Amino acid sequence: MIEPIRWNTDHLLLIDQLKLPMVEVWVEIRDLHQGAAAIKDMIVRGAPAIGVTAAYTYALAFQNKAYSKDYAAEVRSILVATRPTAVNLFWAVDEMEKVAEANQSNLYDSLLEHAKKIHSDDISMNKKIGTHALSLFPKKLKVLTHCNAGSLATGGYGTALGVIYSAFAEGLVEKVWVDETRPFLQGARLTAYELQKAGVPNTLICDNMSASLMAKGEIDLVVVGSDRIAANGDVANKIGTYALAVLCQYHKIPFYVAAPSSTIDFDMVSGDDIPIEERAKSELGVFNGKQIVHDLENIYNPGFDVSPCHLVSGIITEQQVHHFPYIKSLQSCK
Repeated sequence: MIEPIRWNTDHLLLIDQLKLPMVEVWVEIRDLHQGAAAIKDMIVRGAPAIGVTAAYTYALAFQNKAYSKDYAAEVRSILVATRPTAVNLFWAVDEMEKVAEANQSNLYDSLLEHAKKIHSDDISMNKKIGTHALSLFPKKLKVLTHCNAGSLATGGYGTALGVIYSAFAEGLVEKVWVDETRPFLQGARLTAYELQKAGVPNTLICDNMSASLMAKGEIDLVVVGSDRIAANGDVANKIGTYALAVLCQYHKIPFYVAAPSSTIDFDMVSGDDIPIEERAKSELGVFNGKQIVHDLENIYNPGFDVSPCHLVSGIITEQQVHHFPYIKSLQSCK
């Protein structure tokens, strides 16, 4: 498995996901602003990985600083502004704030210890998600996934890809169809790369091929990750996920979401409340450094969409597989 996040004595190391798959480059994070920039610029991405990185960055912010409420508020403001949809970011900052307030005399060491715990807990939760998902594979299946929800999107192992890795180890995955995931190509650049390194048979497709593959019986199950899940089970994930959920309902294919319980935001009553990040217009209008559209400003580029809960066959957390109505089932994750 790829190890995307490493702590190295006094600084954080992140694999630069903007450089993958052509080359593996590690970026050193030594302070608050470097960590925030890595999250905002998508050197690190994926809700759980963002949360882990935010936790380490929060600790680094106090490496040579005493605690004060004003500075803590500044640290929070800088971190939460980086990626507004990924709720794991807010959860991790909340966790670190509690530790900071309670351990002001031994501040940095306490924060670093808790960041390491958040990291290790994330890997453990991902593996439990994979174990719970085995019951969803009655036989060897052909699986489709969207975006990247693997080791690179987490502290390690993965959510949606963690499900695939666990099922593949049990002989329950025939092959994986990988959506390219326009416009940032996380599927093409990252998921296909991860699966290849893990020895899992996979084929890359453009996003709009999934419907025809479903019609031909080439897809048995779809599993994706999530950046935020509302209390009622509505799921925010990479743009294009909602279209897959609709297609799955039409073709009677199970559509599952894999995510740790920290991805559930009980303050969001439904998906209508989830803030949707709008990404840079250049992601859609620039290719290989060249503008490919007539008007670069005439672009709408939301990073996420919301799949309503009634289209979701199950939400797989580290606790169990939850089923509709989620507003009752997910309460156990509080």
